[in-house]
Amino acid sequence: MQSGDKLDGCLPHCHQTKNLGVKMRGNDMNWYLDVLKKYAQFSGRARRKEYWYFTLFNFIISIALGIIDIRFGSFSSEVGVGLLEGFYALAVLSPNIAVSVRRLHDTERSGWWLLIALIPIVGAIVLLVFMTQDSNPGQNRYGENPKKLAF
Repeated sequence: MQSGDKLDGCLPHCHQTKNLGVKMRGNDMNWYLDVLKKYAQFSGRARRKEYWYFTLFNFIISIALGIIDIRFGSFSSEVGVGLLEGFYALAVLSPNIAVSVRRLHDTERSGWWLLIALIPIVGAIVLLVFMTQDSNPGQNRYGENPKKLAF
């Protein structure tokens, strides 16, 4: 590989080159945007990276909107949420459920396992463990391994 083969703007952790013909992922915000584009796709599988980047950006945006709500007086202490934050939560509800279901599929579990979160404390811990587990290698009943498709 020659020094000119590296894609322009490629991040240090990016190892894709023009010669391999692999699509460059871009920045980490693309993981968040990809989940929004698949807001109604409950089939298939989602990598840990896709799920956790979406969760991270979702958290950061929620905090920022909460601060804006407090600053402009649209935060309701009775409800515990502000106007902007509430609208945002509703807007990302479907993408959040969809990526969670696809993440569970990646660990060979049905999306119905999301309902375990309804059990106080224990359900959230079990779901956290499921979401942090690595993908099942190879193809499973929900599709091809997304890590394999990325390379």
